[in-house]
Amino acid sequence: MCLLLLAGNYGGSGMDAFVKLAHEAGICIAASDSLLSHADDFVFDQVIRNLQKYPNARVVVCFCEGMTVRGLLKAVRRLNATGEFLLIGSDGWSDRNDVTEEYEKEAHGGISIRIHSTYDRSFDPYYFSLKPHNNSRNPWFREFWEYRFNCSLPNGSGKYNKTCSGKEDLRERYKQDTKMSFVKKAIYTMAYGLHDMQKAKCNNTGLCAEMLPLNGSLFLQYLLNVSFVWENETVKFDENGDPPGRYDIMNFQFIPENNSYDYKHVGSWDSGKLDILQSFQWNPKHVTDGLSLPESVCSKPCERGKVKSIQAESVKCCWVCVACKENQFLEDEFTCKDCNLGWWPNDNLTDCDRIPVDYIQWSDSTAIVSVTIAVLGMIATFFTMVVFILHNNTPVVKASTRELSYVILVGMYLCHSCTFPLLAKPTHTSCFMTRIMPGLSFAMMYASLVTKTNRIARILAGSKKKIITKKPRFMSGTAQVVITWLLISVESSIIGAMLVLEPADSMFAYPSLDKVELICNTTPLGIIAPLGFDFFLIAMCTVYAVKTRNVPENFNEAKFIGFTMYTTLVIWVAFVPIYFGSNSKVITLCLCISFSAIVALVLLFFPKLYIILLRPEKNNRSAFTTTKDVRCHIGGYPTAATVSRNSSHSTSEFSLESPRSFAE
Repeated sequence: MCLLLLAGNYGGSGMDAFVKLAHEAGICIAASDSLLSHADDFVFDQVIRNLQKYPNARVVVCFCEGMTVRGLLKAVRRLNATGEFLLIGSDGWSDRNDVTEEYEKEAHGGISIRIHSTYDRSFDPYYFSLKPHNNSRNPWFREFWEYRFNCSLPNGSGKYNKTCSGKEDLRERYKQDTKMSFVKKAIYTMAYGLHDMQKAKCNNTGLCAEMLPLNGSLFLQYLLNVSFVWENETVKFDENGDPPGRYDIMNFQFIPENNSYDYKHVGSWDSGKLDILQSFQWNPKHVTDGLSLPESVCSKPCERGKVKSIQAESVKCCWVCVACKENQFLEDEFTCKDCNLGWWPNDNLTDCDRIPVDYIQWSDSTAIVSVTIAVLGMIATFFTMVVFILHNNTPVVKASTRELSYVILVGMYLCHSCTFPLLAKPTHTSCFMTRIMPGLSFAMMYASLVTKTNRIARILAGSKKKIITKKPRFMSGTAQVVITWLLISVESSIIGAMLVLEPADSMFAYPSLDKVELICNTTPLGIIAPLGFDFFLIAMCTVYAVKTRNVPENFNEAKFIGFTMYTTLVIWVAFVPIYFGSNSKVITLCLCISFSAIVALVLLFFPKLYIILLRPEKNNRSAFTTTKDVRCHIGGYPTAATVSRNSSHSTSEFSLESPRSFAE
């Protein structure tokens, strides 16, 4: 059989209990589906189509409320599936005429469950006596009256064109709700519970202090112990608060005497005992081939790529066909088996084949772009280095702190060179190089720039003093180079420590089940730790660049360093989310490294190349001569005794070329 349930506690709980009992009885479940209480026609049609996929499972058990059953009957008619299924409904269907009205043929032969209830004859006279003029205590009765008789009362809502005549009778089309007796039982249960609690807690009539405020947990115990007789029926509850189960079995039959359809009470179920009172009537399409009962058999063989999913080990006569996952092959007709990582099912789904290993190829478009940028950067860097060497003793080169400039250029060249081991096939050697080169090349660039900007900042800070009392330390070119290499050694130590903690090697990665990539085993920490120190250098360099932004005209290299740092920060800030959120981490890292080097080359060295190659007349000492205030702090370092003697001179020929000049 097939199962349908109303999504929610009612359908889910009932379905779970039914499935358990069905398996214990050896009944097989072919398929199951769920419905929302207010599903549209498309959903109902889809459910019926799904049921039609199991033509041998003709019995459909529906744990649904009445309107859901009606929606199924409508879908059966729309899809011309009348007689294909025998519907068995829960108490939500019961014997409601509004469920089957106009769809009697589709419901013919169906079985429903009605909660057994006693007809409350004392309610009918009271209900029939109600009129709009004598039931003013109910604020909704007038609205109900208009809706019930499709007419408008005086001073009413005016929704209906017809005016109520006053002769309307509630006996018309009246049928007492089968749950009416339960309402009374519930009220009596509450009353008896309160009465028993009052008798136990209070010595006299009425409430006493022991009952105020009302203890809900205690009151529940009194409710569970309530027992009374109502309409010759004993009302009591078990330890879970449930009354004894008692149901009527209804069969929707055709009545030939008046050529109509109606529900017939054909059996009862009382506290676990089934009693069939009369025979069932089936839809003629339910019984074929001379059978006296509808036939509902289990599943047919599954399609290719699907396996039989047995609903319970004890019930193997029925299954649903379940598609294997895309990375599974068929071990047998009941089992899908996962392929190991790096393997994929063959076309016949009988075994697994190895997945080709993927890694960046030199012919990939992204790799070509990265290599092109790197090569152009290497050529430009090499050209700059050659020009600087050929003009090593010119003022513009000397003013840029030659030693540090060469370290920066070597770092730039290494930055562009990083692209090649990064794009190479991951091996122990290439992975080792990718762990060393990016951090080291950045350290060479930015350690030099930090040292240079720090020197400028100290000089400008000293220039603000009228009298110099102490000569600034570590201002020579040699000292600057030593400081730079000390900073580089810190980066080298970090790289070395990470290589010890996480030795470089290649590994297989599995971004998806059907893809295998060969990559270096670099962890996020292996990236963050070395580049973190480089970022610290960039941040410090940016700080010094901000401090020295108001330098004299002839110290405008500090401004170019500032522009370089601002642009580099933008690149790095963009790099972090792109790198960790992208599948193309290698390409992202290559481009970030190359662009960082290109920015530094363009902003720091191209202005100097312009002077050297195109404006040689500006490449002279006078263009790099300092002002008096700065000169007195970077030249002869005058003492207080000599300040007054030198103060009469407003200009000097001392330039950045001198042995104690800023340039060195």
